[in-house]
Amino acid sequence: MGPYRSRPLAAGVTAGRMMAHEQHSVLEPGTRDDEEHPPPRASAAGRSARPRRRWLVPLLVCVLLAQMAAAMITTAVQQTPTIDEPIYVATAADYLHEHRVRFNPEHPPLGKLVIAVGVAIADPHVDTSYRGDQSRFGEHLLYTSGNDPWRLMFWARLPMIALTLLFGLVVFAFARELAGVRAGLAALALYAFSPDVIAHGSLATLDVPAAGFVLTSAWLLWRARRRPRLYVPLGGLALGAGLATKMSVLPVVPVLMALGAWSVWRSGTEHRRTAPARSAASAAVVAVVAVAVVWPSYLVVDPRLRWTPEPHQPVPTVHGLKGLLVRLLPLPASYRDGMRIQFGLENYPWQGFLFGHLYTGSRWYYLPAALLVKTPLGMLALWIAGAVVMVALRRLRPAAPYVLLPTAVLLAAAMTGSRDFGTRYAIFVPMFLAVAAGCVLAARWRWAPLVTAALVLFVAVSSVRTYPYYLPYSNEAFGGPARTHLRLHDSNVDWGQDLGRLADRLRERYRGERVWLVYKGSGVPSYYGIEASDPREVAPRQVHGLLVVSDSAVAKARGRLAELIDSSHPIDEVGHSITLYRR
Repeated sequence: MGPYRSRPLAAGVTAGRMMAHEQHSVLEPGTRDDEEHPPPRASAAGRSARPRRRWLVPLLVCVLLAQMAAAMITTAVQQTPTIDEPIYVATAADYLHEHRVRFNPEHPPLGKLVIAVGVAIADPHVDTSYRGDQSRFGEHLLYTSGNDPWRLMFWARLPMIALTLLFGLVVFAFARELAGVRAGLAALALYAFSPDVIAHGSLATLDVPAAGFVLTSAWLLWRARRRPRLYVPLGGLALGAGLATKMSVLPVVPVLMALGAWSVWRSGTEHRRTAPARSAASAAVVAVVAVAVVWPSYLVVDPRLRWTPEPHQPVPTVHGLKGLLVRLLPLPASYRDGMRIQFGLENYPWQGFLFGHLYTGSRWYYLPAALLVKTPLGMLALWIAGAVVMVALRRLRPAAPYVLLPTAVLLAAAMTGSRDFGTRYAIFVPMFLAVAAGCVLAARWRWAPLVTAALVLFVAVSSVRTYPYYLPYSNEAFGGPARTHLRLHDSNVDWGQDLGRLADRLRERYRGERVWLVYKGSGVPSYYGIEASDPREVAPRQVHGLLVVSDSAVAKARGRLAELIDSSHPIDEVGHSITLYRR
């Protein structure tokens, strides 16, 4: 029986109607709003309407987050495990039972501890005697240990869904503080309808939480301009949570330290003579608190901090500046070895696929190009306009470094990586730039509210139309989700998520036919009732019936598989990620 399907709420129209709410300006510490913008006298009708409006904003926030939750939960229920998820889920289960770091040292524990909350509720049977690499261990936990993979994956994904929704509140609060309630609602709408955020926020993976913690840190450090003693340590806490989730956060640490120092410098609470020292101290506080957060994430797993690299995952030796950096960082040994593993992975000759071209290595422009394909057109327009407004508008200019600089640094770091696997490596872009996009409403242009509402509505319609296939989304200019596989591959399109849907399709339309399968993913086809053979293991003339190929395998097809595909004709597709051919 196929998984239950539900329909998300379309809240774009309602959010658009809210674009008539009052707007606040960015205030420097020490200034008063009524001095710069004296409020007009409210009429009796206005005063009576104010209490009725008070509930409208929370209601719209709840509606936007509710539709996002519905979309993510539906996606979580319907999709089979993606490639990375079994590793994280199995590692989380191992944390709960073995209380030590054994698997997946290349990623710190915090994100997997969040996943472990759901795993603990699912309470799977864990074979602690299993000896194999982390990928095999994940497959063993899901498919050969007597567990229900549908139930286990749903509970593992649920804490990440909740965390994604909480980050939506950060987006709303950040934009509201910068440009008012209307900006907050516009930013939240863009976040809540972002196909990339919905797709990856519904998975038991680490990309969204790492980006969300960095966003939270930037927001808290912005607030430190008014209350530095409270918000500088809290900003360091959020940064530490990001570092304890994914090592790709490391490049933004100096940026957030500098922003913490700048916030204290601009706070106006310190004497000018002591301001430089106080600013330097605040940068140190951000760094120290961030490092201090990483240690407890390991201590929670194993209070004795035991660490011995597994034989099947050797730790490479790293030389030069990278090696020196790893040695000097005051972090647990398993964290530093995880960094060495990540540096080793960067030296691997990975294959990429962009606009129909298969290549080995990486392209510096891959992520911008992939974002151009996979971002709704209205969202792209609002991102650009928001960034321009933040830089051009004097009262928003102080906030620009807190929104745009972390985005630019993280994107530049990701663009230098060797793994051109998907926009998930830049998932921070739709999160940060949603805040910038909301700031368009701070511009005193008569047409700004109407155009912003129209573009947000366009984004909402585009997002709802792709339901429930958010992972392979591409915008209308590139043909929509059905055409994404012609331009991108891997987690942009086909991450193994549609094996269950394929099983349903074969039962419904092709029962009893011979199936030849080339599947890219971590699922086990036979568990879902798919009896298939690998067409690459026999002569092409023996392959008759249905040829079923994951679209990432189609993109990378060479030799015998390419010959088989060229001599077949497509007759069906599943989830815009798997193509069925007739031979």
